[in-house]
Amino acid sequence: MPRMTGIFRAFAAVSLLIAGPLPAAGELLPAEEAYKYVVTDTGSAFEIDWAIYEHAYLYKAKLGFESGTTGIVLGEPELPKGIDHEDEFFGRQEIYRDSFFVTIPYAVEGERPANANLVIELQGCDDNIGICYPPQTWIETVVLKTVEAAKPRLRLGSLAGGNAPSEFPPVDEVFFPEIFAVDGNAVELGIRIVPGFYVYKDKLSVRVLNDGTQAGRWDLPKGTMKTDEYFGETEVYLDSFLAPLAIARATPGAMELGLEFAYQGCAEGGLCYMPQTRVLTVSLPEATSVGALPAATGAPVSEQAFLADVLVNRSIWKAIGIFFLAGLALALTPCVLPMIPILSGIIAGEGDEVTPMRGFTLALSYVLGMAIVYTAAGVAAAAAGLQLQAAFNQPWVLILFSALFVVLALGMFGAFELQMPGSVQTRLSAVSGRQKGGTTIGAFVMGGLSALIVTACVAPVLIAALMVIARTGDLLRGGAGLFAMSLGMGAPLLLVGAAQGKFLPKAGPWMVGVRNAFGFMMLGLAIWMLSRMLPGNVTMLLWAVLVFMAGVFLGGLTTLTGESTTPRKLGKGFGFLAIVYGIVLLLGGLSGGSKPFKPLARIDPGGGVPAEAEHELPFVRIKTVDDLDRELALASGRGKTAFLDFYADWCVSCKEMEAWTFTDDEVRAALSNTVWLQADVTANDAADRALLERFGVFGPPTIVFFGADGRQRRGYEVVGYMKAADFVEHLQRALD
Repeated sequence: MPRMTGIFRAFAAVSLLIAGPLPAAGELLPAEEAYKYVVTDTGSAFEIDWAIYEHAYLYKAKLGFESGTTGIVLGEPELPKGIDHEDEFFGRQEIYRDSFFVTIPYAVEGERPANANLVIELQGCDDNIGICYPPQTWIETVVLKTVEAAKPRLRLGSLAGGNAPSEFPPVDEVFFPEIFAVDGNAVELGIRIVPGFYVYKDKLSVRVLNDGTQAGRWDLPKGTMKTDEYFGETEVYLDSFLAPLAIARATPGAMELGLEFAYQGCAEGGLCYMPQTRVLTVSLPEATSVGALPAATGAPVSEQAFLADVLVNRSIWKAIGIFFLAGLALALTPCVLPMIPILSGIIAGEGDEVTPMRGFTLALSYVLGMAIVYTAAGVAAAAAGLQLQAAFNQPWVLILFSALFVVLALGMFGAFELQMPGSVQTRLSAVSGRQKGGTTIGAFVMGGLSALIVTACVAPVLIAALMVIARTGDLLRGGAGLFAMSLGMGAPLLLVGAAQGKFLPKAGPWMVGVRNAFGFMMLGLAIWMLSRMLPGNVTMLLWAVLVFMAGVFLGGLTTLTGESTTPRKLGKGFGFLAIVYGIVLLLGGLSGGSKPFKPLARIDPGGGVPAEAEHELPFVRIKTVDDLDRELALASGRGKTAFLDFYADWCVSCKEMEAWTFTDDEVRAALSNTVWLQADVTANDAADRALLERFGVFGPPTIVFFGADGRQRRGYEVVGYMKAADFVEHLQRALD
């Protein structure tokens, strides 16, 4: 019998699920838990599937089998080749790890019993803690198959209705469908094939019998091309196999999964069996996530799922290149743009001796600080099952970071001199031989703190990296993807640094104006950070004050004379416009408005319905999984589709979607027969986390779609901001 590594891998996973938690460090797992096996009878041989605990191994020389039943005579066991191992206890040995397969032929003397006792002797060690188990002797009772004295021979003609005798065994003694649970979202499904027989690949199919559950992609291995007398040139399986099958679930709880498995095979002797259908069941444990599974064959694959597949299954260098380019595409998003004034302020603080190389060096230090901290935080959060955005957008964090921007702004306005303490500068000077070392380290620290800004962005590339870490535990590949993405987002900043070193105005009145401009940018960043937690009208009042004061600084209230220069006249004009806009923002904020680009939307001089009120979004707010199930049932009962929008007050892209995408007339028309559901996960409490985990969502903005039957439309999830025109096209596919 050929070795069936897929079976052993699946059996190992099942065994670990049964075994429960792994032992604590330094604790020896019981031998019965370390060495799992299943014994089956083929009618003429015992077959044993072994699954070994990851830190344990078995000595081949210590493995033995005896019959414990009179009349059952064992033949020579067929043992696979092991692994050469230099053992500290027994010297050079051949051992088995992970999983392997043993066949023990037997003969029956006299009447065939119903059961047989198989005596198994073994010994092994745990190399994680350096302890060997004592020799073990276990007795396994095996139910024997009933073997008839003369089995009917199966011919193609007899299967079609003829009565010609045959020596071929029944189909159930040739093909053995098998299924094993890998985790809550995947099984391994395949078929064990007796030598001399084969199965057609194109005759294999699977269908899930449970409601609310679907079979995803079945990754069948490559078969062997065979010229068949019945079907011509076709791909077949000559050996046993198991292949992973993704399971898309509507609920995460433990369940009994039923599958209808269809197949057809033949004998090498030229005779075929009729197509067969078997119902297989397996117990699935509780799923860690429900959404974001590999899409079913023929179904779309979301961008984040595609990128996760790239990160896991492609060359690491190719994956890094793709993630770098994806990060570069995010560089001009509203989440990353605020880092430009931060870096510019650092370089402007250098004075009038900034060279292009100096500017590039400071920018590189800043980008590396941002990338390293962001990567480390992402890896830690995903590995621990935390929501990165929620962790970095706590009110106290936002207030602290905003206060830092205010302090930096005051320094730009000349309220005090921004510099490292003298003692620190002296030590840095001794190390680097130049006073600039403190600024380089300061740029690195500011870059690390700026990682908080990037967390406001949720994009498919970020979700892909977090998916890989959370679901595969591969910190190296997941971290490499995050780091490459971070470098891509920061790459344009290197050009900003080098350009500022060349074009930044030198000492004089211009420099004072530049520093003041950066000061206002820092205050704008402080307001932008606080907007994640403050009401919209309060945020707009803060913008009003900032814009008004910027207009004053530009000279909007100064008096011009005939001798005024052109720059002063331009400053007066733009400053006056800023003052007017600041007043408009103030009026809008006082009237309850929250959109700086439409400050007077809530004011209607004619006394009618305000324009902003006309575009109120028809969302139905939900909080729990039960709320969602109830609303989906109501929508399905009315023949309506639905979508669920994950929102948070600190989510910048969520507000962009509400301001520019959901208010679009074409989008509203496309959603005319759709129920709008929204989950506000700002609090990130237990109910929020349960809802996020149900769909495998790492954070807002994420939109999940449901058909009129109430089932999720997998592969159509939207992550991050999407423009109205693109969203309309996506809706036509997602809700078709």
